[in-house]
Amino acid sequence: MLEAALKTLPDKPADTDNQSTKKRYSERVSEVIAQAIAAELRYRGLKEARPAPPGVMDGSGAERRMAGGLGAKKVDVTWATEEAGLLLAISVKSINFRDTRTNNFQKNLVNRRGDMLMEAVTLHRRFPYSVLAGFFFLDRGAESDHTIRRKSTFANAHSRLRLFTGRNDPAGRDEQFERFYLILLEASPIAVDIRAFEVGKPSTPVPLEEVITDLLSIAAERNPDFYELEGDKLRPAS
Repeated sequence: MLEAALKTLPDKPADTDNQSTKKRYSERVSEVIAQAIAAELRYRGLKEARPAPPGVMDGSGAERRMAGGLGAKKVDVTWATEEAGLLLAISVKSINFRDTRTNNFQKNLVNRRGDMLMEAVTLHRRFPYSVLAGFFFLDRGAESDHTIRRKSTFANAHSRLRLFTGRNDPAGRDEQFERFYLILLEASPIAVDIRAFEVGKPSTPVPLEEVITDLLSIAAERNPDFYELEGDKLRPAS
């Protein structure tokens, strides 16, 4: 689903194109990724997962604005029910273009990290049992933009995000995600290349299908009276 969604994108603008063109492309990347992930979640049994295209859900299937501990927050992908509130959320961020001055992808790394950590704090304070995942997409070139004096953006991102993954206890740190992934991306209307890595494990790619199954497993573990994992899908508890 994700590969098909990414193939609907236009050709990627050049790094030297104007900022508004690059910003709109990055917004479209996030939009199609969020739609594809939510569609996968609905296929896996999470029928309330958003965003959704018109006609898929009763009422609006738009991106959800969740009440949080530090104010309301729009969240890229959500699964919430009337009985439990927010059960699962996925924050999607991306860096798609090189900085023309430094020729690397690191310029906005710290800002993107700050946005995602604030999102985790806001949601976990109100929904401590919710399962939060960070999906941080980097252009494939971020793996090889190192120089003699600095590591690649991909390597630096693992170092700077390692503290913020692995929240295995609902009483854990609010700013941590249950799972955080760095995903190297190259997309065009013809071909898509995606490689996902759990933060802190830059040498071990993990299939995105397994990433989603892992998140559903945590959600089932935290809501055993309502859900159980059967194969790769979430079912009502028997």
